[in-house]
Amino acid sequence: MIAGLDIGGTKCAVVLGKEREAECPELVYRKEIPTRGSSGDILAALTEELKKQCPLSEIEGVGISCGGPLDAERGIVLSPPNLPDWREVPVTKLVTERTGAPSYLQNDADACALAEWKYGAGRGASNVIFLTFGTGLGAGLILDGKLYIGACGRAGEAGHVRLEKFGPVGYGKAGSFEGFCSGGGIAQYVSARVMEARQRGETLDFPWECGVSGAKDLGQAAEAGSLAARRIWEEIGEYFGRGLAILCDILNPERIVAGGVYMRSGKWMQEGIRRTLEAEALCPVPVAPAQLGEKIGDVAALTVAAYGLAQGKK
Repeated sequence: MIAGLDIGGTKCAVVLGKEREAECPELVYRKEIPTRGSSGDILAALTEELKKQCPLSEIEGVGISCGGPLDAERGIVLSPPNLPDWREVPVTKLVTERTGAPSYLQNDADACALAEWKYGAGRGASNVIFLTFGTGLGAGLILDGKLYIGACGRAGEAGHVRLEKFGPVGYGKAGSFEGFCSGGGIAQYVSARVMEARQRGETLDFPWECGVSGAKDLGQAAEAGSLAARRIWEEIGEYFGRGLAILCDILNPERIVAGGVYMRSGKWMQEGIRRTLEAEALCPVPVAPAQLGEKIGDVAALTVAAYGLAQGKK
């Protein structure tokens, strides 16, 4: 039996699973708890839930997926913006002390990259880039058949790459990859496009006056037939393609997999992505939606445990 802890800014999940040869772990238990209280309180609640559901002696390892920045090698969560009270928290040490099982930590993008590489759209490839494309934008890198985290565990911070001098703010930087390609960044981009249209006296076929909270609203408008919404999605696809072209030229991946917003609205971005990649990348690679869907967080945490155990046996 392996366990996974998926730690997020608003909620956490504890999962138990059984490893299966060359297949996605079988999920046997899952429970969510709100992210309330200190880091110690939250970890205590998560590990206590494990104790209730399974004898600790049966748990071979615990995988922990958490937003960065963190130090995966030392098992320390450093200072995630979505967990403001977590500073220098030695999570693997604390979890191992409570469970007696070896514990392994990865940031959420790397954890999802492992899961999609092992069991999803990246299966069978040795060089895979996974992009989160949600509240923020980050990349998990599988290079030459191994997870690559860099010299200090900060590899894959693709959202920080600047695409334009000015533009939506993401990762604290205007015009960044995350600024153009994240939930909050898309809301900023839409607001700017609406303002430009109004200044030109144009009428858009979407009720912008009702407010746009981000990618979800824009996706619903595109589904409803709004040409303006679809045009904006294509523009976002062009920026996504520009960021991907940089990654393709530097890393030469076999596959690119994207989750979050791309899973839901990628079809509206396709033409912009394709056109930009063909124009700007030396070896363009098409983008595939994450196959694990909404269960990716659970599978990712379990995969961190399985990967950590396998690496320890080598």
